[in-house]
Amino acid sequence: MGWNTYGLDREAQKLVLAAKTRNKDSLNQGYKMRMAVAYGLERFWGEHLRLQKKEPDKSAYWKATWDTLVKVMKTAGVDLPNDSVTPDNTQAIQKMSEKLWNLTLNDQRIAMAILTELCDCLVWWTQRYKG
Repeated sequence: MGWNTYGLDREAQKLVLAAKTRNKDSLNQGYKMRMAVAYGLERFWGEHLRLQKKEPDKSAYWKATWDTLVKVMKTAGVDLPNDSVTPDNTQAIQKMSEKLWNLTLNDQRIAMAILTELCDCLVWWTQRYKG
């Protein structure tokens, strides 16, 4: 069994075009997402909460990217949690974080590899559409 693209390039293009439609200023988030991957799934997921009140367009881009990852991971046979959480609900944030931390090491590695590739695709499409 070899590498499966999971349609990541197409999904990334959709995400970048939606971000550009919402607010062109949020396109740089693709670069920030790519850098954030190294910090793990919980931190990547939580970034949309940090941005939600002050920069809702950027928050929407992060959340849409997470939602896409969840969808792709399902096709890869990994169920990533995706609880609906608000920045003010500390208990819900903790619960969601624990679900992410409790993923098997193998599932974490698969998710991180796919997220890395998805973010690489976001950066590529951002470079094409930013100008």
